[in-house]
Order: sequence, then structure tokens, then C-alpha cells
Amino acid sequence: MKNSQRIVVYLPAQKCHKGVIKAIQDKLHGQAQDADFLKNLIYSGAIDICIDGLNEVTADTRAKICQFVESYFRGNIIMTTQPLEWTPPSTAKTYYLQPLEKQQIQEFLISRQPRLPKDTQVQGADYEKACTNYLTEALNKQQAKEELNAVRRILSNPMDLTVVALMLSQGKQPNLFRLQEQQYNLMAAEYQQEWKQEFPLKRFSTAVYQMRLEDKQALPGDEFHQVAMSLEDEKYKMVVSRQWQDEKGEAKKEWYFRHDKIMDFFLVQNFLGETDAAEGLLVDRMGDPRFRGVYFLLATLLPLDAAYIPPFEVSQS
Repeated sequence: MKNSQRIVVYLPAQKCHKGVIKAIQDKLHGQAQDADFLKNLIYSGAIDICIDGLNEVTADTRAKICQFVESYFRGNIIMTTQPLEWTPPSTAKTYYLQPLEKQQIQEFLISRQPRLPKDTQVQGADYEKACTNYLTEALNKQQAKEELNAVRRILSNPMDLTVVALMLSQGKQPNLFRLQEQQYNLMAAEYQQEWKQEFPLKRFSTAVYQMRLEDKQALPGDEFHQVAMSLEDEKYKMVVSRQWQDEKGEAKKEWYFRHDKIMDFFLVQNFLGETDAAEGLLVDRMGDPRFRGVYFLLATLLPLDAAYIPPFEVSQS
């Protein structure tokens, strides 16, 4: 997209709840906002459209997107989704992103070494050996096929691999199904050392939950400035920041979660425990696509007899 010589429109699927045309119009000014003019541009293939995150929206929004794609089948449209039970548009061609091979995974882990903190416990040849030993164990073909496939999917995600690299460099054994928890524990220990107090997990997780309900992206930085600073630390990079100047020329800064998986870790804290509030949330948010990742995370955190999750909504598109 960055190097494209053509006009490209990027749309998070969440922005398409009123329809794709309306979502594009909201990005434009002047004549290009005219619906008929815009439809002609799309139908003639003059605009490339990328719609990301179909798994993060309701079945109704997916249906609107599918209807749009089928209506403008001559256009250049790319849609992306994580694994999802749905019916793609009849005019669509489906591509599946394949997991990385073991050699590719190892090369990526080794390539992280220059970016790791300078005070890591495991460096140089020892770090490379740790990577080799870990992958030999993690990709052991003697394990169940379903578990091996799950491991390969996780180890094909660059963000997860970056956390694995951090764990290995610290002399830790990465747990692929609890990576965000391991990353948090390292960060929280350093937070306590730096700020002389425990990380406010409960209070911060409650704020993140409220942020999600209100569809806000930026963290409440005024209330959690110390937290944001620690999450942004070069070691962990759990959040990223955006800086700018307002109309008065004053410096402004906002923090955003680097990935939904990191947000899900803090969201899930509201669902854990045997309190009435937690049990109520488990039921209330079951059909809300904004919390889809939370329920998949719960499946790995809860005891086996409590981890059954009824099937999510099946797309009616």
C-alpha cells in the first residue's frame, strides 16, 4: 500500500457498519464524496480498497461488506480476516496465509538479536543456541497434530516471535499459550522496581474494558501516564505512541496498544475470578465481536471444565 502508484483506501471493517461506500465517503472531501461519482470510480477499478479485520465485526456488518464486494466485482478489493466461520462473497478468490517453516522462524528469532535490550542475560552464540533448542522442543512432531498446528500458527506471528525472542534472551522458557502474561510479568516486575509500587492491573484493566465499550483507541494517558511509559519501554513495546502539536502549538501524545492480543490480555482480567461481575461479563459479552479474542484467551486460561466456549455467531452473509 505504501509504495502503490494507485489510489488506495484502507478501511478497518469496524468502520463499515453503515456500509463500505459511507466509510469511504467519510475519508474524502469535495467531489469525491459524491456517491455516484465514487461508485463509478470503484466499479471501473480506479480505486483499490483494502478492508481489514472481518473477524472483528458483527455478522450484519460482514453481510454489508459482502454485498458491496459482490456488487462491485470489477473493482480491486482485498479483504482480510483471521480464521472465521463465514461465507465469502461469491465473486471472491480466497488465499490462505501459510505458517512459516522452522528455518524461517529461526532466522527471524536470530534477526531480533540486535534489537534486544543490551543487558540481556543470553547473547551471541548462546542466544542462537537457545533459539535452536527451543524450536526443536516447540516443533516436536511427536505432539498431537492439532497442538503442533497451533504452535506453528503462533510462531508465524511476528509480534509473538518478538516476545519469544525477549523471553529467550532473558533466560526464560516461552509459554506460547501465555506469552502476553509472561511479557506482562516481566514488565510489571520492572514497573515495581522503577516506580516503587505494584502495577495497577485491576484498575488499568477496568479502564481498558471501558475504553473498549466506548470504541476508543487511545489509552487514558492522563490517568495512567506511568503505566503508559512502562508499557512503551523499548524492551516490551506493548504500546506505541503518537505525538503531535495542537492548534496552540502545545505538544500532545497518545498511546495505543501495539496489537489486539495485548489489549485482550488486559480485557480478560475483567472476566477472570468467581465474582458475580466476572460471571456476568462472561454471558453479557459472548456475542460481542469486540471481545472475540478475549474468549479465545479464556479457553487457555480457565480450568478445563470451565473453558468450554459455545460457538460464536455464524455469519449470515
